[in-house]
Amino acid sequence: MKSNRLINQRSPYLLQHAHNPVDWYPWGDEALTRARKENKPVLISIGYSSCHWCHVMERESFEDEETAALMNAQFVCIKIDREERPDLDHVYMEAVQILTGSGGWPLNVFLTPDLKPFYGGTYYPPIPAHNRPSWKEVLMHLSTAFQTNRDEVEAQADKLMDYIHKNNQTSFTANLQAIAPSDELLSKSELEKIYNQLQLRMDKLNGGFEQAPKFLGTFSLRWLIWYSCQYKNEAALTHAQLSLNQMLAGGIYDQLGGGISRYSTDNRWLVPHFEKMLYDNALLLMALAEAYTLTKAATYSDGMHSIVTFLKQEMCSTDNLFYSALDADSEGVEGKFYVWDKAEIDAILGPDAALFNAFYQVSENGNWEAKNILHHTQSLAEFAASHQLNEATLKAQFAASKQLLLAVRNNRIRPLLDNKIQCSWNALLTTALCSCYQATGVQAYRELALKQLDSLLSRFKNPEQVNHIIDSENYSPGFLEDYAYLAEACIHAYAISGNESYLLRANELTKTVIKQFTLAHSSFFSFTAATQADIIIAKQEIYDGATPAANSVMNKVLLQLHHYFENPAYLALAQQQLRQIKAGLVQYPTSFANWAMNAAFETSGWNEITFINCSTSPLATSLQGYYLPNAVYLHYSSDLVSKIPVLQHLKSNETAIQWCVHQTCKPLIKSESEWQQVYSEQFPNERLL
Repeated sequence: MKSNRLINQRSPYLLQHAHNPVDWYPWGDEALTRARKENKPVLISIGYSSCHWCHVMERESFEDEETAALMNAQFVCIKIDREERPDLDHVYMEAVQILTGSGGWPLNVFLTPDLKPFYGGTYYPPIPAHNRPSWKEVLMHLSTAFQTNRDEVEAQADKLMDYIHKNNQTSFTANLQAIAPSDELLSKSELEKIYNQLQLRMDKLNGGFEQAPKFLGTFSLRWLIWYSCQYKNEAALTHAQLSLNQMLAGGIYDQLGGGISRYSTDNRWLVPHFEKMLYDNALLLMALAEAYTLTKAATYSDGMHSIVTFLKQEMCSTDNLFYSALDADSEGVEGKFYVWDKAEIDAILGPDAALFNAFYQVSENGNWEAKNILHHTQSLAEFAASHQLNEATLKAQFAASKQLLLAVRNNRIRPLLDNKIQCSWNALLTTALCSCYQATGVQAYRELALKQLDSLLSRFKNPEQVNHIIDSENYSPGFLEDYAYLAEACIHAYAISGNESYLLRANELTKTVIKQFTLAHSSFFSFTAATQADIIIAKQEIYDGATPAANSVMNKVLLQLHHYFENPAYLALAQQQLRQIKAGLVQYPTSFANWAMNAAFETSGWNEITFINCSTSPLATSLQGYYLPNAVYLHYSSDLVSKIPVLQHLKSNETAIQWCVHQTCKPLIKSESEWQQVYSEQFPNERLL
């Protein structure tokens, strides 16, 4: 089959389209020069490899010869992997959201030759359906409009770009003047408002927030965990636990192989959109780790173990870096790899099938398109008790049954693996693995986190040249999320290792961000570096979405590094950002949940925990398992000359732990019993673990 210009690309998503009859270009000078030279409109189609509806539109339209001929004749057609170029996706997604009120993928946007958007949408069917015009109708209408009403098209594009520019330059700046600087960034009443806003969005029956489609919302869950601890609000913790428990019991969670899918298409977490993304699993690990530190519930430690096992088996490269995603489809059918017929399970498990089917809700008729998505509605303990069985024996039986089913499932045609290695998503996982180690003390998590981070950092000898996509050639300049997430991962790695090189690297990355990503008109950083020339607008990414806003992560990095490096400029900038965004996070906490965490930590005060000559002791390991999400961990050794400014004031040969909060230090702690006493004084509302 004839290939197009995508055949030499490295992105699995672009390679999926390399044999379409559409004359696709990758984003770059060749396509953009042609559009200007021939004075043709540009069609950019943005998606990603594990996107189900991207596959559908490809089969229906991009593989159709007649449709491709129309596209080739009238447009310069460009395919973009949104994970390779999230900056382009941000700009053109905003344009479509302004035009239509919604967005998603596939994202199809029509541009003038100078790259200004004038029309766009998401999925279009091959024939008119669901109140949508057909793709051919859209193509013909826009081609005619561009040729016969060019002035109107240009006016629409200019108007849209003006709107995007104004929106980008004035985001929350009006609020900045209205909020006077104060020591308290959030009052107790404002924190209560955040909680009340989250309450309005809670699904109190099934957990999570809002109705279907239902996303994980891990930032909001982590905020609820903090709020429950800070203000003895059991209802907040109850909802966080309900949400996590329901996810882990639902079909959105792979009951056999581990790992969570991107979202649930129903309210009950039963029917997932089956794609599995690296970032979702990393973010869920963070929430599970924090829930475990408060509850010590085996459900959460088991969940952490299962997810990490899945990631190591399914998404790990040979050098301890992790791939991006697993597709939702196999053999062109969504979810086919994961679902079961009852007869199939009966044949594989034999006499053990009856209990397995009862627990995992397997029936003859199935629960989704005549197939069974495994899930359970009782805990193992509840199920064992109701059947008068020994829980440990039943757990072992189910584990054996799962292995038998996995052996069969692994012989099916597997979903496509998107083998891009992204700096930002890998850094998220490093942070998550550090959190898992702190929560459980399991050395395997620590070892994997440090191996992964070392492998990642080895790709970037110069902190000013971090890359977004990693391969043997180190291509794709880094975005703000790569620097921010990587700096955060380095801070966490220092916390669990005491290796100062990680913390120094975080500081260098932060200096680079300030140098390369600062905007003249805003206290927030640009998503793209000042040196990047192939984008029409340098956007600020402020809203927390599927992943935390790069600015919100950078904000936390600034707040933490201020404590380590005693840099007042870091603190001033971070607090200015928080004051500027305060009105938004109080009113719309689900869109600013990561920001809300930062503001809450800064308001309640950071806990500075210094391990004095005992970084590798069992006591240090144990103490990191207490719930202190707003902790800054330091490691002092009298044998070494520290390069961390805050530690250069410390001179001690003792073996102890120092705890300081609000610029006040407590007496030195030398045992876990002493720690528990200080912890209970600091958090009188919290249970001792």
